[in-house]
Amino acid sequence: MASNCSHIQLQIKKNDEKKCAFEEEIVNGLLSKPKTLPSKYFYDEKGDVLFQQIMSLPSYYLTDCEFEILTDQKKEILKPLLELGTQFQIVELGAGDGKKTKILLRELDEIRADFVYMPVDISPHVLEQLDEALKLEIPNVKVQSIAATYEEALTNQKWDQQKPILMMFLGSNLGNFPMKNGQEFISQISTALKPGDFFLIGLDLQKDPDVILEAYNDSKGVTKEFNLNLLDRINKELQGTFVRDKFKHFPIYDPLDGAAKSFLVSREQQQVIVSGNVIDFEQGEPIYMEISQKYKLSDIRELANRNGFKVHKNFFDGKKYFVDSLWEKL
Repeated sequence: MASNCSHIQLQIKKNDEKKCAFEEEIVNGLLSKPKTLPSKYFYDEKGDVLFQQIMSLPSYYLTDCEFEILTDQKKEILKPLLELGTQFQIVELGAGDGKKTKILLRELDEIRADFVYMPVDISPHVLEQLDEALKLEIPNVKVQSIAATYEEALTNQKWDQQKPILMMFLGSNLGNFPMKNGQEFISQISTALKPGDFFLIGLDLQKDPDVILEAYNDSKGVTKEFNLNLLDRINKELQGTFVRDKFKHFPIYDPLDGAAKSFLVSREQQQVIVSGNVIDFEQGEPIYMEISQKYKLSDIRELANRNGFKVHKNFFDGKKYFVDSLWEKL
């Protein structure tokens, strides 16, 4: 039997490995050309709060559109899974606060469906909050949280492969990957599922460029703060010397490839120190922060078919701004 000390040592080692990975990716990104920062590191404790605020903004239409879809069409979305007539698992990648997912969980709870909900998130803090909320709001739901990156969760597969799975990737999270990387990620998901499993994916559709750009350049400056908060995190955790006022938040949208991108642009020639590394910036030099890819319906069909899925049905909001696409693994 392992001692408590051994457990503590293992935890310290794991925390050290995460810190080293954070430092390596941040420094390498800032020394690369063009400079980049991984958007997955936006989500420290403050970043989690800021992202929840973003999702509540009127200009961030994605949240309301997906709420509408799940609220109005929840029975039809869940019907293929319930028709299997056996216990199943819901594995949600990037669960966040679970507000949208709770719509489906309440529906399943009301009909006393036999299932286990397995939220996956990189942030243990977010998972703790979600678990506490579910105990209060839907206490009958069985929850098995997985604190991991998407890749770790898909590799380790802590769910029961013998039981049917509905894997979910809501909120247009796939949009955080460039098109090629999104294809590779869907391939990983396909490998983790077996024939007959289902995959529900939320995707933002290409539309009026002004509508899209406003979602990433809100008048209250929350998205700006969300991006700049990563500089604060680097200062705190990696002895950085970023001065946030010396960087401008700059979002763009290209309707040709459907990519909305965010940058932090240096307002002047300057030097920044990160973990002892000197980072030189020219005036006007950008740091590439994140991408939010938008899709056409033809892109979605191709993405599913190329990775061993068939599109079971697309569920749209009233404006057809957004789609929750239900796929079946072949």
